[in-house]
Amino acid sequence: MIYQITRKYCLSLILLGVMLVFAQIAKAQDTQQADKHFNEFEFSLALEEYKAILDQGEPSLKVVQRIADIYRILNNSKEAEFWYAQVITFAGADPSVYFLYAESAKRNGNYEKAKQLFLEYSKRVPGQAALAKKMAASCDTAMMWIRNPKPFRVWKEKSLNSDGADFSPFKAKDGLYFASDRLQKKGDAQSARYAWTGNGYIQMYFAPAKSDTTWGKPEAMPSAINTTYHNGPAVYLEKDQTLYFTRTRAVRREIKKNSDPTSWFQGAEGGTHINRLGIYTAVKKGGKWKKVKAFKYNNTDQFSIGHPALNADGTILYFVSDMPGGLGETDIYYSERQANGDWSSPINAGNKINTPGRESFPSVGADGVLYFSSDGHMGMGGLDLFKTIGTPKLWTAVENMKYPFNTSHDDLGLVMDASGKTGMLSSGRFATDGFDDILSFVENRIPCTIAGKTIEFVADTQNRGKEVEQVVGNVMLQITEVGSDAKPIELTSDAEGNFTFPVFAGATYTIRGAKPNYLTQTISVSPDCRNTTDSVKVEMVFNRDTPNRPIVIENIYYDLDKYEITAQAAVELDKLVQTLKDNPAIVIELSSHTDSRQTNYYNQMLSDLRANAVVDYLVLKGIDRSRLVPKGYGETQLINKCADGVSCPEDMHRENRRTEFKILRKVNNL
Repeated sequence: MIYQITRKYCLSLILLGVMLVFAQIAKAQDTQQADKHFNEFEFSLALEEYKAILDQGEPSLKVVQRIADIYRILNNSKEAEFWYAQVITFAGADPSVYFLYAESAKRNGNYEKAKQLFLEYSKRVPGQAALAKKMAASCDTAMMWIRNPKPFRVWKEKSLNSDGADFSPFKAKDGLYFASDRLQKKGDAQSARYAWTGNGYIQMYFAPAKSDTTWGKPEAMPSAINTTYHNGPAVYLEKDQTLYFTRTRAVRREIKKNSDPTSWFQGAEGGTHINRLGIYTAVKKGGKWKKVKAFKYNNTDQFSIGHPALNADGTILYFVSDMPGGLGETDIYYSERQANGDWSSPINAGNKINTPGRESFPSVGADGVLYFSSDGHMGMGGLDLFKTIGTPKLWTAVENMKYPFNTSHDDLGLVMDASGKTGMLSSGRFATDGFDDILSFVENRIPCTIAGKTIEFVADTQNRGKEVEQVVGNVMLQITEVGSDAKPIELTSDAEGNFTFPVFAGATYTIRGAKPNYLTQTISVSPDCRNTTDSVKVEMVFNRDTPNRPIVIENIYYDLDKYEITAQAAVELDKLVQTLKDNPAIVIELSSHTDSRQTNYYNQMLSDLRANAVVDYLVLKGIDRSRLVPKGYGETQLINKCADGVSCPEDMHRENRRTEFKILRKVNNL
């Protein structure tokens, strides 16, 4: 009996062992199949396989991280954040996962969480601390931009969008061109799915214009443009009736980067083919597209060229490429049209625009500004929209377009009208699955009021060294909106110094005031109004133009025993720069004073150095040196009792450590 029980027990153990072995073999086979899909960049298929593996037993680090990585690749940051949170619970997780986790949190707008994760990454990987801290700081900047949005309203274009990715709109006279990977119904069947995303292949669509801002039903463009693989995005040159568009070709891969058709994702190595992009043109004749021609510099065997953009007259073609010799993963290049119609060799747009990251989706607005997307310049998360003004060989500094143009998600493919007040863009902000939508925007300025007062500070006869506020009435004022063609508004403050100006939130204004016997004064104001009833309070402080009357420059502090201009002092000195520009006829003495501590000789030397440092700063800011006389007084002109041997608190010593200016004379011929 015991033998039979033992025999049955052993047989059960053997059967259980066999089952476990077969389960392990099956799981290994499943993992092998999932890995194959992943290495072939068939991410939607790999995701299904890896999730099925999780259902079979205990999760492993590799499988959980692969799921997180796939969601990141598919731009589904919500799921990526969740799965990276699981990855870091494994003991063997690589510290780099903290960076990916932080990026995903940032893309979801979880900026405080992302900031902490970036800082944690800086501790775990000290060699990347500088980058991590820069990324943490960008989270603070993003939150500030959201609190102070630009005055634009943004909405989703329901008539243009689908369940897939819709992006890179381009307005033409008769309609709108854009790219989409929506699944199309062909008869009773759907179009083929792209295994990378699970959606269709990217195709070009055209929506006929009903008005300037409404469109009819989008239709896929004909087979001359849309092949069975990826096609788009595109730009249309009206005067030549020519469409410049991106077309993707699968080429047998070497050991190089993989390229996603829209973002050049650097994926895992593996697979037999790689997607490479080229630019093509097609001419519209009689309502049909003909003469499809490859761009002269396409070289899909070696690298990608795509995302075409044209300036207004079609003489400069901008595009994106990962060709050798670039500055990052993808750079913006341009070619110039020659007299014979050919295009010049590609020229890199330079390091003001291009970074070690990805620059992509360029466009040239009707206002002549170059717009593009980048994840290399600091932004709010994913790809941000940037702009720069100039020419291909001379660009101004790149400017982040801020919120609401940019969000924590990818923002790209912008088109702007000539006024700079309305247009369209592409963004993943409204999607839950990482797919982009086409959005429209319009300037939405909130009117409000600046309520101000014109004053001066005069010596308090009751308290030596102190000053009291006094009204300066009947000041002639002029307000100008910076960057606007609108005429300045002029008025006079009343007898009590009060004045009001109508303004708009989000704009920057300069207010210039003038009155006989006072120095002309200019201030800058950026109203942060949230409602039309808001009123922004300002004070304009005036100084008399009396010769040899000292005027203290507030908040000019130096580090102990130093004379270099600090960042705080520079802010105050910039106000003096403006005063000198507003009053070009005055010549001033720029004086520096110390407290009584240290020797007379030392204090005299230090005050001379400080006075000269201020003059040098003003000259650097454009003020003629002949209008500036530096003078160090050391401790010879104390304004309180704190002389040598007298015990005084620090705040009284600080009163003596001051920088002043006084008008020496006026040059009448200026």
